[in-house]
Amino acid sequence: MITTDGTLITKLSASSVEDTVANLEAALTARGLKLFAVIDHSGEAEKAGLSLRDTKVVVFGSPQAGTPVMDAEPLAALDLPLKVLVWADGDQTKVTYVAPSALADRYGLSAELGQRLAGIEALTDAAVRG
Repeated sequence: MITTDGTLITKLSASSVEDTVANLEAALTARGLKLFAVIDHSGEAEKAGLSLRDTKVVVFGSPQAGTPVMDAEPLAALDLPLKVLVWADGDQTKVTYVAPSALADRYGLSAELGQRLAGIEALTDAAVRG
């Protein structure tokens, strides 16, 4: 199941947050993409004595894809590298990210440059499939 509001896309995963993040990391590795960070918001909250649903952000990219985008529109660096939120919503695991078309619109990218961001679709599909 996929939901979108035109800006954010959310997909349901049959796996846990941890397994979905591992699936995404494997998909990144298989495609030769750079994993910059996995930010464990819930883990950091717990260390501070706070409670937060299982929430992780995976930050990744490719110089081949992102550099031409940032060269054409330097402010796109605010949204690159790409980010995927993997989070628990009750008994469900969800994967949410900014729609590539929304990023392209935000920065006035050409169709060719906007297409460089579209790989996030296949990556998130692989993450939720397991």
